Amino acid sequence: MRLVECIPNFSEARRPEVIDEIVAAITSVPGIHLLDRSSDLDHNRTVITFVGPPQEVEEAAFRAIRTAAQRIDLNQHRGEHPRIGATDVCPFVPLEGVSMEECVAMARRLGERVGRELGIPVYLYEYAATRPDRVNLENIRRGQYEGLKEEIATNPERFPDFGPAQLGPAGATVIGARDPLIAFNVYLTTDDVEIARRIASAIRHSSGGLRYVKALGLLVEGRAQVSMNLTNYLKTPLARVVEMIRREAARYGVAIHHSELIGLIPQRALIDAAVWYLQLDAFQPDQVLENRLYSLLSSSSQPAWTSFLDSLAAPTPTPGGGSAAAAAAAMGAALVAMVAGLTLGKKKYAAVEEEMRSIQQEARELQQTLSQAVQEDAQAFEAILAAMRLPKETPAEAAARQQAMENATLQATRVPLETARRALRVMELARIAVEKGNLNAITDAATGFQLAQAALRAAACNVRVNLAALPEHPETASLLAALSEVETQAENLSQVLTDLLKQRANL
Repeated sequence: MRLVECIPNFSEARRPEVIDEIVAAITSVPGIHLLDRSSDLDHNRTVITFVGPPQEVEEAAFRAIRTAAQRIDLNQHRGEHPRIGATDVCPFVPLEGVSMEECVAMARRLGERVGRELGIPVYLYEYAATRPDRVNLENIRRGQYEGLKEEIATNPERFPDFGPAQLGPAGATVIGARDPLIAFNVYLTTDDVEIARRIASAIRHSSGGLRYVKALGLLVEGRAQVSMNLTNYLKTPLARVVEMIRREAARYGVAIHHSELIGLIPQRALIDAAVWYLQLDAFQPDQVLENRLYSLLSSSSQPAWTSFLDSLAAPTPTPGGGSAAAAAAAMGAALVAMVAGLTLGKKKYAAVEEEMRSIQQEARELQQTLSQAVQEDAQAFEAILAAMRLPKETPAEAAARQQAMENATLQATRVPLETARRALRVMELARIAVEKGNLNAITDAATGFQLAQAALRAAACNVRVNLAALPEHPETASLLAALSEVETQAENLSQVLTDLLKQRANL
């Protein structure tokens, strides 16, 4: 599964109908799942969390930014939290099957599109930053909307990465890629905001505090609040932050009243805090009941198949048609093995007991080898891509690249050709299962045959396309001849199967 998390922050909380429109824009993209929506009236800010495949997440983020620009006017906005835009910040976080580099590419594509289509200045931050001074969000937000409005057109240091060097009512947007972050606030037993500011100064990294803590002191709901972003909860644990705030607060004769989360938090952060406070020194994650249950349920389901389909649907070159062909043939082999197994031990089919046992064993072996071919085909095509990236500036480099391309293309031909041969054998076994196997499972045997035939045709297509790139290669003719022989045998078997089905099941 390929999943990216997006956590855009919008400068609006007091008009829920506006947030409803933004949420609707996000969820209008198929494949997007809304995880959380959190609004703070004093901050006048809403944080929305959603996940999905990379391409869909990128599109949903654009629609959200566009809707926010249409409905939020920064000239009218007032709130405790620093901000420079209607969509103030829009980070991408890799969750599963996606690299940070891919999220950086997403951020830069989205930034360019927002600047070009919406006319909104865009700054890139964290891993996507184009300049060291823009890695930290607070540097970009310096002076907030009002200050940026004065400087953006005249100060080269504040020129955006994309879009115009001028602010409209939607302000500017900061887009980037980052690690998981915890937005966490602690309220104090006082309304003296100066105490919150001093505590924030003591704990934040920029003024000498904890390494992965960003903090501000604010007045929220009549209480002093230490508002924080914890940028790496593994290296600066939540419990350590809370205890430092508790000790700093005690210096001023106040205490922690309560704390709150904005948006979502990784489970491990809470477990680590519980382990610290309870002093569970020998604790293991699988001692959590839900973790044990999840592991059990995950192992009893078939996530590998779902993961393969998600990978197949992803906009990446591999896995592709060759891998899909091998998977289809493997399913055909599995069905043949099933029918053979359903035939064994039945008095009615005692005469074919040994033959069915042999078919069952061979079908299972084919299932295994074809399953391995799913990955082999993907690796073969990736080798072609790697060869294409080789340098070709000098004659020697060009010759080496050409040789690497030929070798990789031949391997990318041999793998689907072998898939076609194995698929033909699955068809032969399926034909026997239709003819002699358990009549109650005849449709399963026929389905196995059809899957293998489809796999053979798909694999043949891959073989021919690859060999078209090697018209003069000495092996091309022999490989094409071998493929034609396999195809001829498959066509003959197809007619045989049709006749058998008419005889046994009147189909």
